[in-house]
Amino acid sequence: MNESVSATSWTEKRLLLGVTGGVAAYKAAELARLLTQSGTDVQTVMTESACRFIGPVTFQSLTGNPVFTDLWETNTTNNMAHINLSRNVDAILIAPASADFIARIACGMADDLLATLCLARDCPLILAPAMNRQMWENPATQRNLNLLKGDGVLVCGPVNGEQACGEIGMGRMLEPCELIEAVQGVLQPKLLQGRNVLITAGPTYEAIDAVRGITNISSGKMGYAVARAALAAGANVTLITGPSCLVAPAVSKLLNVISANEMMEAVKKEISQTDIFISVAAVADFRAAKISKQKIKKTDEKFTLHLEPNPDILGYVSNLSKPPFCVGFAAETEDLENNAVLKRKKKKLPLLVANLVQESIGSDESALVLFDDAGKHHLPRAPKDVQAQHLIKYISLAYK
Repeated sequence: MNESVSATSWTEKRLLLGVTGGVAAYKAAELARLLTQSGTDVQTVMTESACRFIGPVTFQSLTGNPVFTDLWETNTTNNMAHINLSRNVDAILIAPASADFIARIACGMADDLLATLCLARDCPLILAPAMNRQMWENPATQRNLNLLKGDGVLVCGPVNGEQACGEIGMGRMLEPCELIEAVQGVLQPKLLQGRNVLITAGPTYEAIDAVRGITNISSGKMGYAVARAALAAGANVTLITGPSCLVAPAVSKLLNVISANEMMEAVKKEISQTDIFISVAAVADFRAAKISKQKIKKTDEKFTLHLEPNPDILGYVSNLSKPPFCVGFAAETEDLENNAVLKRKKKKLPLLVANLVQESIGSDESALVLFDDAGKHHLPRAPKDVQAQHLIKYISLAYK
């Protein structure tokens, strides 16, 4: 699953490495070295702020290519560096991506060479954020990132750790080897080219009365990450999502639902054209037997709520006469392996992905265990976007 970087897999690949202002710029130098060593042609573009932290000559020495810093470069064809530099690359990676740079490209600004390249590109864009934890947690930064994700930009990291300011928290840039894995995922062959993939994501909400309901703490992050990875692999993706505050990826078809019954009906309508069904959604197991149209008033008396089971969406799909390739998710609180094996057997799934709730839901990272006929396969803790890329690659191999 975690393949090492090889010269064979990277030969003739061209990457534009964008470096913005931040202490983590020193990691970009190691990243450039490793990529070049593996056979990638790396073209570096630096912002003015980046040059305050590390010199252009460092990247020129490591990559063997000239480094561009100025929007008004005069030594390129037609004096159009902002167009030419992005036309011959397979992807653009910004590492580190500062809070300021993220804000500027989220607004579509083109006020320096690197931002203009991102706006004028026709290739995938990957961001590796790096900043102080307060900057990362600021609502403005999160809004900008959600907007970019919705536009199809892949955001890798950051992770929790010690920062240059001495504080500990989210905002530390991924290590070079982790970023190389993310780039590999984007530049991989289109393993699901032309395949129709149906994904469910997020929680469901089951009304009790006009204002109350039964739901869970699923954020939708994993489902949305899987959708982005499937898109990157060339699939035609339909995403059915329960309530989520996330910006949905730019999928072929997006269906918003609320309850388990609504999700079931949406799946039934879409499943006939589906090659691969990935059931990531955390569907509520039960719903109220009777929903009050008015708010139920509080009294001093005990209140009994009668529940009835919700439909088993994954079970329905896996038991069709000609089911698609079905992938289930199991979020457990204990005895993960036994519970996952039983669920996979009961629902006749070729592949089941399991994780511990307390280590995953709501987090930007997760550790996964894949269960199939060959046994179990561990994916060590990593950002969900990276895990989703591993999962899609695994599915593409199993589907064949």
